[in-house]
Order: sequence, then C-alpha cells, then structure tokens
Amino acid sequence: MSTYTEERPATDNRPPSTVRYALILGGLTAFGPLSIDMYLPALPTMSGDLRASSSTLQLTLTAFFIGLALGQLVIGPLSDAFGRRRPLLIGITIYATASVLCALSPSAELLIAARGLQAIGASAGMVVARATVRDLFGGTAMTRFFSMLILVTGLAPILAPVVGGQVLNWTSWRGVFLVLTGFGVLLLIVAALALPEPLPPWRRTPARLGAAARTYLALLRDRAFLGYALASGLVLAGLFAYIAGSSFVLQDVYGLSPQQYSLVFGANGIGIVLLGQVNGRIVGRFPERVLLRTGLLVGAASALAMVLGLSLGLGLIALLPPLFLIISSIGLTMPNITSLALTDHPRTAGAASALLGVLQFVLGGVASPLVGLGGTSSALPMALIMASFGLLALLVYSLMTRRGAAQPLPATA
Repeated sequence: MSTYTEERPATDNRPPSTVRYALILGGLTAFGPLSIDMYLPALPTMSGDLRASSSTLQLTLTAFFIGLALGQLVIGPLSDAFGRRRPLLIGITIYATASVLCALSPSAELLIAARGLQAIGASAGMVVARATVRDLFGGTAMTRFFSMLILVTGLAPILAPVVGGQVLNWTSWRGVFLVLTGFGVLLLIVAALALPEPLPPWRRTPARLGAAARTYLALLRDRAFLGYALASGLVLAGLFAYIAGSSFVLQDVYGLSPQQYSLVFGANGIGIVLLGQVNGRIVGRFPERVLLRTGLLVGAASALAMVLGLSLGLGLIALLPPLFLIISSIGLTMPNITSLALTDHPRTAGAASALLGVLQFVLGGVASPLVGLGGTSSALPMALIMASFGLLALLVYSLMTRRGAAQPLPATA
C-alpha cells in the first residue's frame, strides 16, 4: 500500500475541531439513510392517499437508488474541479427543494420523479463528506475519523424509522417529507457557515467530460481500489439482505412482536457503532489491513455458523448471536476499507468517493430482491445470502488487494 502523503502549503487551513467536522460530515452522509427509511412506516397510508398500488410506491425507493447512483457519478468529478463547497451547497438546495415537492406531490408519478431529484441532491452530501475527509486527513488519522463518523451514520438508519413513526403520530406522510426539508435547510445553513472549503485551487482538476471519464476508467483499472470498492459493496449487500429479510424472519417466522424486533434491530445497530469506536482507538497499533481482514473473517465465519445452526434447527439461538456479530463487524470493516480505498487518490478523491458509493449501492441493491426470491417462510434463505456475500467480500479482498501487504498508513492530518 502506498504511503503517499501530499504536501500542503504553509497557508493551508487545518480542521479546528474534529468533533465539529464529524457532526457536519456525519449529517451529510445521513442524507441517504434518513431519506430511505423515514417514510417507510407511512407507505400503507400513502397507497390510499395517492390511489396507487404498493408496487407503484415501491418505485419511489427505486427512483431514489437510481438518483443516488447517477448523482454521485456526476457530483464526484465536479467536486474535484470546483471544490467541495459549491457542489455541496447546490446539492443540498436541490435536496430541500425536492423534499418540498415530495410533500406536495398530488400523485404517485410526481412523487417518484421528486424522489429521484431528492436523491441527486442527497448524493452531494454523501460524496463530498467522504472526499472532504480525504482532503483533511491521511493515513490512520483518516481511518480514525471514518470510525468517528460511524457514530452518526450507524445510528441514522436505526433512528430514521422510529422518528418517522413518531412524526406520523402528529401529522401525515407529507409531514415526514417536511421534516426532511427542515433537515436539509438546517444542514445547508450549517455547511454554508461552518464548513470551509477543504480543497485548495492548486489541487483541483479540470471540469471536462473526457477527463472525468478517464478518471473513472483509471479507477476501475486500479486493482486495489476496485478490490476495496467491490468488497465494501459486498459487505453492504449482506447488510441490505438483513434489512430486507429480518422483519419477516423475526416477526413472521419466530413470532417476535414489533417492539421486540425493534430492540433486536437497534442492538445490532449499536454493535456497529461500538465496534467502530473500538476500531478508531486501536488503529495505528494494528494496520488497517489487519483490522479489515479481521472484520471480514468475523462476518463470514459468523454467517457460516448461522447457516449451520439454522440447518440443524436450533432456532433463535442459532440466529441472534451470529447476526449480532455479522452486523457489528461492519463497524470494523467499513472505516478501514473506505480509508484504504481513498488513500492513494488525493487528487481525485471526489470521483473515487463517488465510484465507491455507486458500487456499494449497486451491489447492495441486488441483495433485497434475492431475499424475496428465497422466500420468507424460513430464516435459512436470508442466512445463505448473507453468508454468500460475506465469503465473496473476503475472497475479493484477498485476491485483489494484496499490494502492500499489511503496512500501516502514516498518521497524518
């Protein structure tokens, strides 16, 4: 692994408050999870209000995922060319405007279109947040910061359905999108006032379509980057399989109440946060690659143990402990894999961040329908899919990222 650390002019600003940056950038990366999960409890009500079938309303999720993918591919190179702030502020403005359109949509078709536009705006926060971390930090300092972001990004998908459910106690589903509008406006103000430009002009790249295409092609040809990106996507595919199948498995198959399911879901999410903080404390004593390999091994081994236990008919005791280890291990894998993927690309961090995010969502999006095809009358299909993705992630990592063995990255900021 290259230990390249780019020199900065003496006038370069350094981040005055790591906590402040963590809160702002964590909020930006939370755009996606909040926008995906907050309105899910309202889908049955929306179906009646908009006179649309449930399958039609599912297209609001599809449109959002497509918008995230396309938006990241466009905004990544733009942030490398014009700096991080301008594309970010424009993106958040688009997000807030589209959220208002979602709240006012009189039909499912207009809601689907507004959701696609909302996703394009949300993608700016997700791309720029990762790229900004690469601009401000290097080496183990970057990994520690990504571990700190887990505090925010790990809790967002857990809290989003809960917040959405509470909002529905006071207002309709349109109120959920107005809350998202307020979240966007708040982050727009905070980013405008408290987030200085982290990318100086001398490190920017020309804004040309051909140059952007060549950058993406070069990234795809980078064996190590592609290996980290694919492995991270496969890890998240396992998480998406869990999200898609766990409610049916735990409630329909094993008879857990909605409250008990929420406790299990929340405990697994807290596991991600806790292990992410452990990772931030021990990185530096152990190389990123060692910690990443450990996380992948724990996830894959736990998934295989879950498959074996369920095949033997052991019930919940074979499901819940391995499930906790699988989901918690993401707190160990994702900070290290993101840091390692971006570390060799300081001048194209926006494009690298975008491609990393696209591959994560594309591979993650494949997992949900696979769980449905496997059926929801047993926990075994979900377990098999999670184990398959976990083993593939470990295999891709082992075969494609051997360069640099386990050399620790320098702790630079």
